Amino acid sequence: MESIIAMRGIIKRFYIGQPNELEILHGIDLDVAAGEFLSIVGASGSGKSTLMNLIGALDRPTEGSYFLDGEDVGQADDLSLSAIRCKKVGFVFQNFNLIPRTNALKNVELPMMYAGVSPRRRTQRAMELLAMVEMEDRMYHQPNELSGGQKQRVAIARAMANDPAIILADEPTGALDSKTGRLVMDLFHRLNRDQGKTVVLITHNGELAQETSRVVTMRDGMLYEEGC
Repeated sequence: MESIIAMRGIIKRFYIGQPNELEILHGIDLDVAAGEFLSIVGASGSGKSTLMNLIGALDRPTEGSYFLDGEDVGQADDLSLSAIRCKKVGFVFQNFNLIPRTNALKNVELPMMYAGVSPRRRTQRAMELLAMVEMEDRMYHQPNELSGGQKQRVAIARAMANDPAIILADEPTGALDSKTGRLVMDLFHRLNRDQGKTVVLITHNGELAQETSRVVTMRDGMLYEEGC
């Protein structure tokens, strides 16, 4: 099956007053097939957040090659990188990252506005997506009027706004109680199973990781397949 994520020899360094530099990722190779549900597990400081930023085209590798759904992320300029993020990746964060004082409907519409979707079409799609996550009765509520689980469901609807190639979920249940976290994980499973979405879950929770079809572990800036 074709790889939707193809990373080869990925090195990421940060420069702290040259010539001193800090290398966080030390030659990562990673392939993720279209439609796969993968989890990346690692302790704090293992490099998984840095890797997540590269996968999501929030940053570029220092060395190595990365193709996301056929697009060369490593060679993209800032404008192209922004377009890749907008069209190819749906982000779901631990702290939801919803726009305050803006209702759920407008939050879900926002990525489509940046993508140039017409007002009528984006409102229609936002309503459909909120119905999909069973939040249609809360579409005019602002984030401060929603529970943590409701906020995360709105965030998942927003992640789906531009029909992305992958959903990148960074500790999506970290701020939720176990029952609400279960509902959110069930939603990811549904998107993966019913819509064929590629889901990459970043987590420190080994129990959640075991639910996914493949687990890789980050340790000290290196990636290991489970069992290695």
